[in-house]
Amino acid sequence: MKQSQTMSLIEAIANVAVGFGVAVLAQVVLFPLFGLDVTLTDNLLIGAIFTAVSVVRSYALRRLFEAIRIRRSETTTAGR
Repeated sequence: MKQSQTMSLIEAIANVAVGFGVAVLAQVVLFPLFGLDVTLTDNLLIGAIFTAVSVVRSYALRRLFEAIRIRRSETTTAGR
């Protein structure tokens, strides 16, 4: 694996880890303001579920935009 790919992987993992921490912290602070009584374990599980959804969403969008980029590149190349 190239160094740039390794750094991209590390960045992606760090982004997910920080996002998870921010999400759980936000839940711990905000849920009680809305009258939701949730245990720390439940907060961690909810955070994990939303993190998984976010990773899938991010991956799907990345693949979609990459497909669009490739199509545009092929169209531009074919038109020359």
